[in-house]
Amino acid sequence: MKTLLLASTALVATAGIAAAEVSITGYAEIGVIGGDRYGDEDQFHTDIDVTFAMTGESDGGLAFGATVDLDETQEDGAFDATDQYGAVWFLSYGGMRLDMGDTDGAYDAVLQEIALAGASIADDETEHSGYNGNSGLDELYDGQIARVSYSAAGFIVAASAEMDDSGDDDPVWGLGVRYVTDFGGTALGFGLGYQTVDRDVLADVELIGASIDATLANGLSMAVNYAEADIEGQSDNGTFMGIGLGYTWNALSVGVNYGEYEDWAVNVGAEDASGWGLAATYDLGGGLAAHVGYGNSDDVDGLGDNDEDSYSFGLSMSF
Repeated sequence: MKTLLLASTALVATAGIAAAEVSITGYAEIGVIGGDRYGDEDQFHTDIDVTFAMTGESDGGLAFGATVDLDETQEDGAFDATDQYGAVWFLSYGGMRLDMGDTDGAYDAVLQEIALAGASIADDETEHSGYNGNSGLDELYDGQIARVSYSAAGFIVAASAEMDDSGDDDPVWGLGVRYVTDFGGTALGFGLGYQTVDRDVLADVELIGASIDATLANGLSMAVNYAEADIEGQSDNGTFMGIGLGYTWNALSVGVNYGEYEDWAVNVGAEDASGWGLAATYDLGGGLAAHVGYGNSDDVDGLGDNDEDSYSFGLSMSF
């Protein structure tokens, strides 16, 4: 009822617009978390998230919209016009689209992550030290990113920028291309991304990453990631390699992933680190789901043989 009421109000207030709608969705979690990541103590876990999505279309067919995630906007920069957290704006026409705000850079947008199926309430499967979510250099500055993309015939081409508001360093520039096709009933995806930044004091960085992913008709999915970082002043390029498998059968989804870094000094705690994660979700219907997860990290701070694990179980509610 709230969604329909807001949509009707928006239409009345904007009579010159061809179509407009405001919708509200919600998500909540309850459960138990524990492991080394939490001081080896079991703890209760509760979380709630509300998202407002606003969309419209001009008389000329230009689509536009904005999304606000109230959970994310609790950061210090909430609703600051130059520092966006949890808020995204877009304009699109045909295959062309502009996204601005708390969105992915072109590098991240075209690469497939290796967490493919199942999810935990505490992100155990993506918080271990061997996980790379392909964020690259995103949020190096204020996290406000502009990305332009064009989609046609299975291809997506994207370019992005993130500015240094202080003016001391150059922007983070990103480029990416992705191609998705069907091969005998298997959906295949190929991604290639590039990101770079030049800085006055800290080291310049160039990233290049690639991913290959496949989703089979029987519910099995898989992905492989590779990334290389050229860091100014470092003799060896840093590398990341990751692999993920997922399987969905009726209401059950299970995923496992593994990744490792070598000589990587971009945005992880240790230059050499690895880890793996496991997550499972069972859909109970009506927006209710049960979750269990586990993550294990090796050498999380670069001090040698330092392992860390985490686990969680609980319920999620989608509204």
